[in-house]
Amino acid sequence: MANGGPVEHGYPHLDTVRASITALYRRLSYDTVHTFATSVAPADVAFADVDDLHLGAQRVAREMVRHYHLPDARMIVGFREMTHAAHVELAAGPEYFIELNDRFRTHRRDIGAALAHEVMHVVLHRLDLSFPGIRDTEILTDTAAAYLGAGWLLLDAYREDGATSQKLGYLTPEEFGYVLAKRALVFGEDPSVWFTSPQAYTAYTKGMELARHDARQPPLTAAGWAGRRRYARDRRHAQDHRAPDDPGVPYSFAPDDHGPLRVAFPCPTCHQRIRVPVRGRVRARCGLCRTVLECDT
Repeated sequence: MANGGPVEHGYPHLDTVRASITALYRRLSYDTVHTFATSVAPADVAFADVDDLHLGAQRVAREMVRHYHLPDARMIVGFREMTHAAHVELAAGPEYFIELNDRFRTHRRDIGAALAHEVMHVVLHRLDLSFPGIRDTEILTDTAAAYLGAGWLLLDAYREDGATSQKLGYLTPEEFGYVLAKRALVFGEDPSVWFTSPQAYTAYTKGMELARHDARQPPLTAAGWAGRRRYARDRRHAQDHRAPDDPGVPYSFAPDDHGPLRVAFPCPTCHQRIRVPVRGRVRARCGLCRTVLECDT
C-alpha cells in the first residue's frame, strides 16, 4: 500500500501479468472464466461513513465471496495496525480471518478494494494456483482480481495529487488499467464509468492503448505497415536459415519437421503462444481462450 509515498508507474511487471492471464485460463478453463462476465457492481460494495464498521466490512466480504463463487467460505474481518493494506490467513477453511489496516476505519470507501485482493488469495489457494516467489504470486492475485471482475476497485483506490498519494495492490496503475482493458475487450464491459478517481481513468486509458496494441502485432492482419515490413524482413531471414535481426519482436520462426516454416506468437487475448504455418493468409483459433485470429504469415 502506497500511502503518501511515491507511486510506481509504467509496466515493470508486464511479463508476469501476461503469464497470470494465461495461468487463469489454463487453471479455470474458458467456460469458467466466462462465468465472470459481469463485474462487482458499485452499489453492492458501497460503504457509507454512517454504516457500522464491522457489519459493513462483513457485508462487503460476503459480496466478494458471492462474486468469486465461494459459497462455502466465510470471511471474518478485523482491523489492526500494520504496514500492508491487509492480510488473510490461508487455512483449510471454511472460515478465513482477514485483517485490514486500521487506516480503513476512516477510509471505508476502499474496504472493497482491499477485500477484492484478500478474498482472491483464498480463491487461488483453493485452486492451488501460485507462482514461484511471493511477489509474483501477489501480482497473480491482483491480475486475477482485475480480470475476474473485482479489480476495478483496486484501480479506483489509486489517487494522487501534488501533496498526497494512495495506491493499493502490487500492480502499477497502468498495469491495472491494462488488465481491466483486456477484460473489457473480451466481455464488452466498460469499467471506466464506475471510477471515482480521475487518475484511475487516466491509467485505464493508457492500459487500453497497450491492450489494443497487443492485437496489432504481426502476423495478425491488424498489424500496421511498419510491423508488417519488419515481419517480412524477419521471415526472409528465417527462410534463409538465419535468425531475425530483432530479438525484441513477439514472434519467432522455427522449421517444422513435417512441413513448412512455422511462426509462433502470443494470443492477444490470453497470451498463450500459437504456432501456425508460414503460408500467407491463415485463420487460427486459440485452443485456450477460443479467440479466432486472422493472420497473414
